Amino acid sequence: MVTPHREVRPAKTPAARNLPPEIVAPEIGPDITPEVSLAIGSTGTYPAESRQTAARQHGAMEFSEAPTDLDAVRRYRLARLRREMGARDLAGLLLFDQLNTRYATDATNMQIWCSHYETRCVFVALEGPVVLFDYANHPHLAEGLPTVDDYRVMKPLSYFSAGPRAEERARLFAAEIDALMREHGGGNRRLGVDRLSHLGCDALRALGLELAGGEDVAEQARAIKSPGEIALMRCAIAVADAGCQAMREALRPGITENALWAKLHETNIRLGGEWIETRLLSSGPRTNPWFRECSMREIEQGDVVTFDTDLIGPYGYCADISRAWVCGDRPNDEQRRLYAAAFSQIEHNMAILKPGMTAREIAEASWQIPDHYRSNRYSSMIHGVGLADEYPLIKYLPDFAAKGYDSLIERGMTLCVESFIGVEGGREGIKLEEQVLVTETGIERLSHYPYETDWL
Repeated sequence: MVTPHREVRPAKTPAARNLPPEIVAPEIGPDITPEVSLAIGSTGTYPAESRQTAARQHGAMEFSEAPTDLDAVRRYRLARLRREMGARDLAGLLLFDQLNTRYATDATNMQIWCSHYETRCVFVALEGPVVLFDYANHPHLAEGLPTVDDYRVMKPLSYFSAGPRAEERARLFAAEIDALMREHGGGNRRLGVDRLSHLGCDALRALGLELAGGEDVAEQARAIKSPGEIALMRCAIAVADAGCQAMREALRPGITENALWAKLHETNIRLGGEWIETRLLSSGPRTNPWFRECSMREIEQGDVVTFDTDLIGPYGYCADISRAWVCGDRPNDEQRRLYAAAFSQIEHNMAILKPGMTAREIAEASWQIPDHYRSNRYSSMIHGVGLADEYPLIKYLPDFAAKGYDSLIERGMTLCVESFIGVEGGREGIKLEEQVLVTETGIERLSHYPYETDWL
């Protein structure tokens, strides 16, 4: 069954509401609403016309006023995809990764659930329509979106949905994609695919389609953010900052790591966020080496507590910051030394970032990790961030030849600068991370939650 998106009724402007005071910047000018303050933090404003928008919203932020023109963001992102498609001579692009379908259309439908199954995808024609193949028949979830031209129900390919009929379903689905390519491809049979099982790929190839990579198309498109995207990302970061404060206020001896981490989840969901990618909070001896996720361990007086938010906040944008505290009044000398090293690494590596630098140049100019911290260093030095962790990924110089790749830092990229400092065999470690925007001359910090500078 095909339900044309064009027939849905016009979008209604959602009713605005005030956001909770804990995510409103401390200084709000007379012409800046709390919603806009949430989006811009304590720096900069957007033109009034970008704040007054009737763009349709769905999901967690419905019944709120967006801080920017959502339709402008949606059109920008789709144009970025088509630019990358054109550069690769792709007539069509098939997206199954739910972050990529979100980027292309801004339509959402149980993103995490759908990521487990081949049950929802988007087809983008270079010169033609965007077709949303959705899970079940829910066209109301795409009402008013200018980036969806045609709404159809997906013929799911996963074994959960199709069982022994999966191969049959794959052929039926491939026939629909083939028909779209024939109608809108102008004889070009090249189709980019970001991720799809062998059943789906085999069925598409059997109809004469030439499959090419689609993940690189999406990653390169997502790398450069528009001002509107930055406004939305500021919303997510404001929520992460509020969640960090909620955890800080709840930190006391006897609280479990899980209970403390739940404060971040609660804040994110209450303020319109969507999910958290990991459970990376640990305390005391569980902090070193890094990457133990939170547990039922009760935090003790004097323990280091350190975490990585990995938070997918309002509008689907990621806030990826890390901080470290001590449960108690003051850190000991070893905790101060670890913190000072991590802080120095973050500050140095942010200071060297400028547009036009390559990943190798950044690695060569980066903070030199002392020998006693090197074996437990973090797995990457810097990475892109947007709807989640994104291209590029920059490795430390000792890892560059074996694990890294070169890339170019450009204005409009948003990056996370990482540090983990811990001695091999040591009791504790410190994880810090800052999220930044690459500007014309350097970077702007996007996260505002304070560091423990009195430890330095």
